[in-house]
Amino acid sequence: MGDVTSQERHRERVPGGGSGPLGGAGPAAPDVPDVPDVPDGDADGASGRPGPDDACRERGRPQDVWPVVSALARAFDAHGEARGMTREQQWTLQVLKLSEETGEAAQAVIGVQGTNPRKGYSHAWEDVHAEVADVVITGLVALARMRPDDAADFLGRHLERQAARFPAAGRPGAEPSPADGGQAPPSGARRRP
Repeated sequence: MGDVTSQERHRERVPGGGSGPLGGAGPAAPDVPDVPDVPDGDADGASGRPGPDDACRERGRPQDVWPVVSALARAFDAHGEARGMTREQQWTLQVLKLSEETGEAAQAVIGVQGTNPRKGYSHAWEDVHAEVADVVITGLVALARMRPDDAADFLGRHLERQAARFPAAGRPGAEPSPADGGQAPPSGARRRP
């Protein structure tokens, strides 16, 4: 491994200051809450400021992440509005942030495999796990920003539709895959993902 892993760099980031799964370019507004998985403050992770991290501490590790995601989405919406950005501009930047986080996950996998001759083995699988979690958090916040009234329900419905397409999910109406004896689409035919 290299001398500084991605996970260590992740811990050193300034929440909302251009690094981490949700930060944007430029300095963070003071009302933007910390990302829940980045400790900021005393030994138990208390930041001294109210925010989504408090919801995690009060309930332990919440099974329902939506209250935290919604609080983050509202905070970032307020930050964008204070900067005079339209909702579409904010959504665009949030989706670009999702792409950035996906790139960081890919970079961590490359570091695990040691395929960059300049960097060698620079990451561990734990770093990949953290980067994938950042992708998930960023995606959930993006969805909550675009659909503040029904993000959880929309995701649930979409997940059901997607799961129904896979026989392994045990859902009725699932499309059989070629491996399960189904037919492959004709050459050149596009299938909807």
